[in-house]
This record gives sequence, structure tokens and C-alpha cells, in this order.
Amino acid sequence: MTIRESIEEREQSLLSPRAACSRSSRGRPRSEEPCPVRTCYQVDRDRILHSKSFRRLKHKTQVFLSPEGDHYRTRLTHTLEVSQIARTVARALQLNEDLTEAVALGHDLGHTPFGHAGERVLDELLQDGFHHVRQSLRVVDLLENDGAGLNLTWEVRDGILHHSKGRGALLGKGECDLPATLEGQVVRLADIVAYVSHDLDDAIRAGLISGEAVPAPLREVLGSWHGERINTMVVDMIATSLATGTASIRLSEPVSQAVTELRDWLFRHVYQAESVAADFHKASHVLRALFDYFLAHPGELTACGGRPSEQDGVEVAVADFLAGMTDRYAMNLYQRLFLPQPWKAL
Repeated sequence: MTIRESIEEREQSLLSPRAACSRSSRGRPRSEEPCPVRTCYQVDRDRILHSKSFRRLKHKTQVFLSPEGDHYRTRLTHTLEVSQIARTVARALQLNEDLTEAVALGHDLGHTPFGHAGERVLDELLQDGFHHVRQSLRVVDLLENDGAGLNLTWEVRDGILHHSKGRGALLGKGECDLPATLEGQVVRLADIVAYVSHDLDDAIRAGLISGEAVPAPLREVLGSWHGERINTMVVDMIATSLATGTASIRLSEPVSQAVTELRDWLFRHVYQAESVAADFHKASHVLRALFDYFLAHPGELTACGGRPSEQDGVEVAVADFLAGMTDRYAMNLYQRLFLPQPWKAL
């Protein structure tokens, strides 16, 4: 028996009957020889962790554009916080932590530079629209590994594809909106648990708002500081999910309502605040200009690091290139292409 097979045996005996055991995976788009020491979900986690797209998350916006302070979240630290929260919940519910972690680490790989402002620009410019969820799946299926993709399991790909809620209901409109596995559902809720609390924490740190500005009823339900809010939501998610017999992952009605109201409050008072939106308006101009430039000069795409695709067309190839940029790379490239450069002696 290999080490992997031994781990699979332990999963079968120790995890909840509702957990997604590695041995029962629906498999990969392309068959491959199993690793002798890691389960399929461990392999997926490692492939995501070592990917270029994952490393670039370090320099992609979470809330504040290219923050100079060392303590503000980026898309990478957001991802790590989601992973930690999701693993805590998965362990408590005896679900598969490796699958949970893989989905969590991969859920935002398709995010654009400049956060949701960049996403809105590409959605407007592309004929078929753009959404970071679809792009995250495109990254792991086609763009990573020099066009070969990461060949991830069906369960991880499903979790990535169904993680986003936007401003809709936390549990979606029906089962078709939810990940097929409980592990994927954990990540879906862990995502919002993480960002409603840490985005508020960053906004307070930036002096954009004060903690007392948050409506008192929300503070009474969720807590008044970051650690307290996270603990409230995580404990509630575990207790409420256990009360269903782990048939689904959910928050209690009072906490779910408070989370939804806090998310909407953040949109009005943080994400759409004039001081925040002003920079993102400028960032939107950067992406529009770059999109138009490479659409008109497709031959320069490869020279700048893009990957032309005959199958998808130049518009999609340009969108892939822009979506993969970090904030600073996009701004530096814009400066190089459109602004005068200091003269250098030969």
C-alpha cells in the first residue's frame, strides 16, 4: 500500500460520510498517474500554490489600490485568510481539509488588477462579458503552465466556479448556484466571512471610517473588532451546519442577515467612497487604454508577455493578458507605452 492509499484509507474511516473523499473524486480532465504520497486534492493544492497566478495575487488590489502601508490586505492575504477560515470549519465538520484548501487557494486566481474596478472594465469591453470566476477557471484550465493548465480535479474546479456571491444571496438562488461539495460550500461562505471583516478592518486602519460608524445592531450581532467578528461567524457557521446534520453549510438567520447588511453597508461607505472610487476611476482608464492599444497592436502582445490565441481570438487574448497583470505591472506598462520616458545617453 502506498502512502497515498494509506491517507485515502484514513479519510474513509475518519471523515464525515458527507465529506468528499479523495478516492471518490470524479477525476481530472486528462488522466494521469496518481502521486504515490499525496492524494489528488493535495496535488491540486500544491499545483495552485506553486503557480505563477498565485504569486501574482501578492500585488493585486483587495480594497485599496497599491497600498503603501505594510498592513493592508492584498488579494493574496485575502486568499490566505479565506483558506485559514475554511480549513477551521472543514476540520470541525470532519470534511476534507485538502479539498477545502485547494478551492480556497484557487478561488481568486482570475481576479484582475485594480480589484472589481478592473473586472467591470473588462466586462464592459468584452463582447461576451467578463467575470473573475470564469477567469479563475480559465487560468487553471488553460492559461497556467504555458498553456497546458493545471489539470485539476472536478471537485476543485467546481468549487472555484461556484464560489462567488457578488451582491446576491449568500446561498444563491438554488442548489445550482452552490458548489457540489460541502467543502466548496465552506469556501463560498468563508470568502465573505473573511472579506466583510478584513475590509472593514482595513477601512478603519486607513481612517476612512471609524468602528463606531458601523450600525450598532450589526456590532451587537457580529462583534466590534476583527477577531471577534471572525470568531462569531466561524462558530455560528459550524454550529448551524452541524444542526442540519451537515446536510449543507450555512449561517444562522440572524448572523446571515447581519453579514448581508454589513456587506451592503461596506459597498456604500467603503467600496464606493469618493476617496476610494477616485483612484479606481483612474485605474479603469489605464485598463481601457491598454486594452485598446493591444487590440490595435496584437503583434506586440507576445513581446510584452501576452499569449496570442488563434482559437479564442485577439480580444480574449488581450483580456487574458490584462486580467493576469498585477496593479503595478499595469501602471508601469501604461507609463512606458503612453508617457514620455527620460532620455538615456547611448
